[in-house]
Amino acid sequence: MKVIIYTDGAARGNPDGPGGYGAVLSYTDREGTVHTKELSEGYEKTTNNRMELMAAIAALEELRFPCEVELHSDSKYLVDAFNAGWIDSWIKRGWKKADRKPVLNTDLWQRLLKAAEGHRITWVWVRGHNGDPMNERCDQLATAAADKLKK
Repeated sequence: MKVIIYTDGAARGNPDGPGGYGAVLSYTDREGTVHTKELSEGYEKTTNNRMELMAAIAALEELRFPCEVELHSDSKYLVDAFNAGWIDSWIKRGWKKADRKPVLNTDLWQRLLKAAEGHRITWVWVRGHNGDPMNERCDQLATAAADKLKK
């Protein structure tokens, strides 16, 4: 089955302010019916990058069997980690960057790798705030989740 996923993360007062993520998953069943599910959650103290990762994690953790996934994100941090091979290099170096400093958000990168297991994922970068309806919807979900926690 092919699943199309759009994700976005947001943080107010980045770093360490309230944040949230949004994700929209959709697939078409054998009868041609399109099914869509929206996910979002807020966190009290977080960063934008953590929320970008959480959006992808939450979406992939929803999948119950191996799928062909097209995952769209406006986060170069997320997409380039896979498309530019950063993550493979980080793993080979024991979760260190080229400058030998620790990779940030290792806990979430490892959780994302686990959530991605068994799926064939194409990572697609989309320009944020550029009129893509699904990216805009994810942004609405993410910012609404963050704003619920904003004081």
